Amino acid sequence: MAAYAIVDLDIFDIADYLEYQRQLRPLLEAAGGRYLVRGGEFEVIEGEYRPQRIILVEFPSMEALRDFYESDAYRDLEKQRKACSRAIMVAVRGVEDALALQD
Repeated sequence: MAAYAIVDLDIFDIADYLEYQRQLRPLLEAAGGRYLVRGGEFEVIEGEYRPQRIILVEFPSMEALRDFYESDAYRDLEKQRKACSRAIMVAVRGVEDALALQD
């Protein structure tokens, strides 16, 4: 079952972030990750949430997402991301039947 990384990202050094992004792409692809949302226009329709930049990445499974996030390759790259941006990240498991009314 697919899993999703939902990220609210505040970039404060765009040049360094673009280099991070360039190095991130092959790691994501190797883990089966693919962008569904990467920045772009958004609208808060309820509540007082004020995101900066929304990113949504789909992985084949929660295990694949965790393996990616906890990998040595990403841990090294994560230091670069933290030097140029601030993030809130949530991992969520998808559902097989989006119409199912169960947990």
